[in-house]
Amino acid sequence: MSNLPKPLQDVVERFSSLPGIGPKSALRMAMAILKWPEVQAQGLGQSILALRKSLAICSQCGSLADSDPCPICSDPARYNGQICVVGEWDSLLVMEEAGGYRGRYFILGGLLSPLDGVQPQDLEIDRLKAFLRQDDVRELILALGTTGDAEATGSYLKNMVDKEFPQVSITRLAQGIPLGSEVKYMDRNTLRQSLQYRQAL
Repeated sequence: MSNLPKPLQDVVERFSSLPGIGPKSALRMAMAILKWPEVQAQGLGQSILALRKSLAICSQCGSLADSDPCPICSDPARYNGQICVVGEWDSLLVMEEAGGYRGRYFILGGLLSPLDGVQPQDLEIDRLKAFLRQDDVRELILALGTTGDAEATGSYLKNMVDKEFPQVSITRLAQGIPLGSEVKYMDRNTLRQSLQYRQAL
């Protein structure tokens, strides 16, 4: 798209650098902004600047918030004995929207991925250890998913907790057959996990 006017090309290139946005989508977005009233376009730019200036990373859980500590960590009604570990901030949002969990969170900042070069030192493991040194932490809940990277991360965290924090129990989200599903429609991996993590009635 080198034949675009320079200002438009610059915006298209910046939009294209966002995840999931290709050059054609970036051009459509830039053209849409060109059709906006000038005040609206300026408002978008100011919002992006404010996003960088106003948001902070919570020094306790690693969440994005407009205050430090974040509203969850500063909520006295939250149970400090349970820490739910998630890979990224968007997983925390999903957990909160589901409701029912009243403990605290910890964001690892990703998952271990040897193929992509993501090692333990690339994640917030040291900050997690500092979290677990608090006397009232009793349970670490792994909410990492079921991918290969999630399994590798969960295994690493379990070994670390067993070795360094024997007073902390480690659990993971239940896995298996979704509500409203029939066994005959399940894939083999889901059935295998359902058997492995079966529950007493």
